[in-house]
Amino acid sequence: MTFAELNLTKPLLNALTDKGYETPTVIQEKVYSVVMSGRDVCGIAQTGTGKTFAYLLPCLRQYQFTKDKTPQLLILVPTRELVVQVVEAVQELTTYMNIVTVGVYGGVNLKPQQAAVHAGADVLVATPGRLVDLLSAGAVKMKALKRLVIDEVDEMLNLGFRAQLKVILDLLPPKRQNLLFSATLTDEVEALMNTYFNAPVRVEAAPVGTPLTNIRQSAYAVPNFYTKVNLLSLLLRTHPDMNKVLVFVATKHLADELVEEMDTQLPGQVGVIHSNKAQNARFAAVNEFQAGTIRVLIATDIIARGLDIAEVSHVFNFDLPEVPENYIHRIGRTGRADRPGVAIAFITEAEKEKQAAIEALMNYAIPMLPLPDDLAISSELTFAEQPQIDMKTIQVKTVKRDDVGPAFHEKSAKNQKVNVRRDYAAEKMRKYGRPIKRSGKK
Repeated sequence: MTFAELNLTKPLLNALTDKGYETPTVIQEKVYSVVMSGRDVCGIAQTGTGKTFAYLLPCLRQYQFTKDKTPQLLILVPTRELVVQVVEAVQELTTYMNIVTVGVYGGVNLKPQQAAVHAGADVLVATPGRLVDLLSAGAVKMKALKRLVIDEVDEMLNLGFRAQLKVILDLLPPKRQNLLFSATLTDEVEALMNTYFNAPVRVEAAPVGTPLTNIRQSAYAVPNFYTKVNLLSLLLRTHPDMNKVLVFVATKHLADELVEEMDTQLPGQVGVIHSNKAQNARFAAVNEFQAGTIRVLIATDIIARGLDIAEVSHVFNFDLPEVPENYIHRIGRTGRADRPGVAIAFITEAEKEKQAAIEALMNYAIPMLPLPDDLAISSELTFAEQPQIDMKTIQVKTVKRDDVGPAFHEKSAKNQKVNVRRDYAAEKMRKYGRPIKRSGKK
């Protein structure tokens, strides 16, 4: 099937043709007719399968021009980077349509975004927290809303947006079409649908846990952090085809530590992105990586979900993720749009259990590769890798003293004086033998 067979309008077809898109993905083909029927939809598909266009194409196909400046389509996504990406996707598809798209997200000044929404928006893309801010300030009205899309809803709940989602859903007009897209269908997602959706149709295509066939996976057994650094540096130096490399680490601290180590070996070629970085720095890092200005982007799981960076050649799992599903999301940053991709993992002895959980989820054993002969094996350990000695805390019992008295004591003799009324006349009589009297002034 081609996009021309999906009953799309001419403006949408022209926009797709300009971008070189001809054939819809499985999720795009399955979702289109269900959304066009007006039913609520729950789309389950792993990352890299084209979920964004899957909901945008039918929603934009049904868009009707109106003079009302309030949004007809609301799209909720979990991160700021995804807001920017979805806005760009809408703008790509609406090149030949008169549609105003606005994206709003936290971490920046509210007033410019408030002004942009107030000026008019047909499509509003938002993170839950910032949308609650706008709704509370009365800056955006939802009276004309026809369709709600919640993308990456499982990640949204993981990031703690439950309360904001409930506030938003309670404030939206009840007569609307709901579209929900997720990589996994958890109990929380099910509960959300049962409460706010109207008998949604479940559409499933390549659910999480299905490794993409065009991604070549492999792994190295590595003893420690500094050997991982040496191996990453060695592979980057000896493989020029690693021209756009994403490196995922477990924590923000490790990301900063790794970028310091790599910057000395590949100066000017390494960037970093995590939630402690300022918003401008995060956008700049992604844009530089996208443009090829930097070769390596070190990241936490903040960009493991949904973010579409074109032509990522290799994905390194410097550390294995705690949640097995996140491994699938990470490696899905490469091998997109049916292009081949490579995913490489560095696995320490402490991460063997995580490896087993990931392989059980995928029903696939990651091939292990021998370490290169010229790799420098480091014996230096980070503080977290050093063996921790647990000392037993000994509670010392205090000995009870029998001679301890009450908490008060008698005053000393000099402090036992009390104030009395003095007889000055008698005192003078004793001292001078006569009373001393003051005579009146003459």
